[in-house]
Amino acid sequence: MLLERIASEMNRLKFYIAHAQNLPFIQNIEKRIQSASLLLDASLGHCFVGGLEHRDESVIYNCLRAYAAIDNTSSAEEIFRTTVVAPLVQRIIPHGSSGVAAGASGDGLENDYQEIKTCINEGCKFLLEISSAENSGLHVFDFLANSILKEVLSAIQKGKPGAFSPGRPTEFLINYKSSLDFLVHLEGYCPSRSSVTKFRAEAIYNEFMKQWNVGVYFSLRFQEIAGALDSALAATSLIPVHNSHSGHQNSQDLTLRQSVTLLESLRSCWREDVLIFSCADKFLRLTLQLLSRFSNWLSSGLDARKMGNTSSSSGYEWAASAVPNDFLYIIHDINCLVTEVCGDYLDQVLQLLSSCSINVLDLVKKSILQGGQSLNGLIPLAINAITEALVDESVKGLKDVKAIATTFRMTNKPIPSRHSLYVSGLLTPLKKDFLDMEKHNPYLTKETMNELRHGAATSITGRYYDMVAEIVSVAKKTESSLQRLKKGAQRRTGVSSDVSDPAVSDTDKLCMQYFLDIQEYGRNLSALGVDAKEIPAYRSLWHCVAPPDRQNVINW
Repeated sequence: MLLERIASEMNRLKFYIAHAQNLPFIQNIEKRIQSASLLLDASLGHCFVGGLEHRDESVIYNCLRAYAAIDNTSSAEEIFRTTVVAPLVQRIIPHGSSGVAAGASGDGLENDYQEIKTCINEGCKFLLEISSAENSGLHVFDFLANSILKEVLSAIQKGKPGAFSPGRPTEFLINYKSSLDFLVHLEGYCPSRSSVTKFRAEAIYNEFMKQWNVGVYFSLRFQEIAGALDSALAATSLIPVHNSHSGHQNSQDLTLRQSVTLLESLRSCWREDVLIFSCADKFLRLTLQLLSRFSNWLSSGLDARKMGNTSSSSGYEWAASAVPNDFLYIIHDINCLVTEVCGDYLDQVLQLLSSCSINVLDLVKKSILQGGQSLNGLIPLAINAITEALVDESVKGLKDVKAIATTFRMTNKPIPSRHSLYVSGLLTPLKKDFLDMEKHNPYLTKETMNELRHGAATSITGRYYDMVAEIVSVAKKTESSLQRLKKGAQRRTGVSSDVSDPAVSDTDKLCMQYFLDIQEYGRNLSALGVDAKEIPAYRSLWHCVAPPDRQNVINW
């Protein structure tokens, strides 16, 4: 109590000195004032240590009031740290004077924090309650930050410096989350929200948080997650996943290793043992980058296949070696991925970010949905790839179309009465491929099959029409030129040309043969399940070769 009174007088003395404007007599007694101040600090320190050792609430209270009176809270906080906190923490996180860990097992902090919490409750709580008592006037002290947290930070830096290293991401995350939990535990001793704010604003609190380099941690996780997907996409072929060997089916029953790796990478971004909430924006960006990377890999490979640029240096060898069944697996996986990403996966992300504002959640939802739908846009490309592969085999039979024109031009064949032999085999490869896919691929849906039939038939018919139209056009031009030459010769020789030639021309015979062929081709399309009348190229083909009386009626 005497020291508290002396502290009050010392505070008043310092006030007078501050307003004496360096008067001569003040300068003469300055050393005496400093000496008295040092003596007061030493006496207060001795008394405060005794109060802490005996847990004398009255002594502690008076000493703290004295420290507050002379505006020397830091001395009280330091004495409490060295006298009470340091011995407790030293037993839990021992370290030598050189800063090397002395007998500490590993760099894990989770168990250490649990022991420290117990020690705080048993050895420090009494002082925290005194200093936070209502109307005590002792709220200027922050023993939580400047005594407890400061000592814990120092002990970790000296005894377990590896705990702060992000080089081992898994251990780093456990330590980081344990540290955040420890800070929340300390905040539980704060009597009000304002004291929590004050605690978080302390320099030692910020220094403690700076020890955790979450930026480097995210970079390592980025390399780990994105690297796994890149490695899978670098394969020179599509790798099937055999669920039967594992005894259970993989996520969403995906069929290709590349698709499984994408989904695993997406989920890794938001796993509890990976995600740091303060880096949630970065993990969201990584999620969208993974979706974009997969989309670009698939679309670029399909484009390269279409352009014929599938050399080993292009990185798209998988597209060259893929067969129609492989693209059916791709379509199946895309549908599964879109369902997962835009469904359960999105719900999980929104649940993890539920503490964010509605506007933020709305943007997150839109971005992930957009990423999922970008995958959906790849399905037509995959269907086109299947169609092209099927069509390439079937159109080989069209080479006989030109041979027919040569036959009628070089020989005097009679008027045709039946279709050519090549027509019957024109769609045979297509029927065989469809039969194989239906038999061996359980992921071929009815909708996809109908789309493939119509797409392949449209493409084959388009090439058929281009070839026939060109041949008929050339034949008609050639015939017209020959007739002009014939008429000119007749005029020069005086031979009458009024009587028309009743013979059927080679061009008419050619068109009649093509007409019989396309009728049979139309029947074959119907047998395949495609209505030829719905194909624009078939209608054009019909009008190109049909007799005048059959131009407006397409039937067979």
